[in-house]
Amino acid sequence: MTRSGGRWRLIVDGAAGGAWNMAVDRAMLVAHAAAEAPPTLRLYRWTPPAVSLGRFQSADDVDLPYCAAEGLEICRRPTGGRGVLHDDELTYSIVAGVADGLPRGVRRSYAVLCEALAEAYRALGVDASLTARDRGERGSGACYLHATSADLSLGAAKLSGSAQVWSGDSCLQHGSFVVDRDVTREARVFMLNDEHTRALERSTATIAAVIGRRPSWDEVTSAVAEAVGRVFSVELEPATLSGDELEMAGRMRQDHVVRSTLT
Repeated sequence: MTRSGGRWRLIVDGAAGGAWNMAVDRAMLVAHAAAEAPPTLRLYRWTPPAVSLGRFQSADDVDLPYCAAEGLEICRRPTGGRGVLHDDELTYSIVAGVADGLPRGVRRSYAVLCEALAEAYRALGVDASLTARDRGERGSGACYLHATSADLSLGAAKLSGSAQVWSGDSCLQHGSFVVDRDVTREARVFMLNDEHTRALERSTATIAAVIGRRPSWDEVTSAVAEAVGRVFSVELEPATLSGDELEMAGRMRQDHVVRSTLT
């Protein structure tokens, strides 16, 4: 790949609601596409736990009464793909573009960005690699029942899913570093039958399960940031969102609400 060099922003956010997290990622993309923000790595978590749906995914894929009873926010991503339960994880988002060393095209850009993610996993003791071929349950609304060449796996077990959207020459990609998984809860959210619940348990892996302990959030954050810096040959500078990005995210938040615990 073409190494970009230079400096990127590193934004390490606290935990926030699902619609807000998605609005922030989208605002960063809009700002970068308008040449009003630098390339950025953002790392964040979710409170309360949330279910994110792909941009065009039906809410019928989710058990809405169960989510309401559990206090789970349901939001819509600006990216495509299937539904994800965001709970015990660190989420990353990368906004960068062709001028920052990202190759054009979905498959090529996924390969470059996932190189950095795989390095982060290896630094944590997980031998991750890009999924060699598509596999899993295509008909389910649950992201982790299906693996594609845009995902990272440990052997036959899916570790991480990512989703992407472009605006001009600028790209947003975001995804999850799952520390631990509550399979029963995830199965209830996506209304999985017993067979698919067993498949979810059998065909996924988490950081804690692989390395035999829970890494700290700081440990995961550092692994991701250092890997992105190495792969893109950039210096990551701690930063915050600009005032314009915060204002834009505030205006966009409602666009990403499917069901909020705040309303």
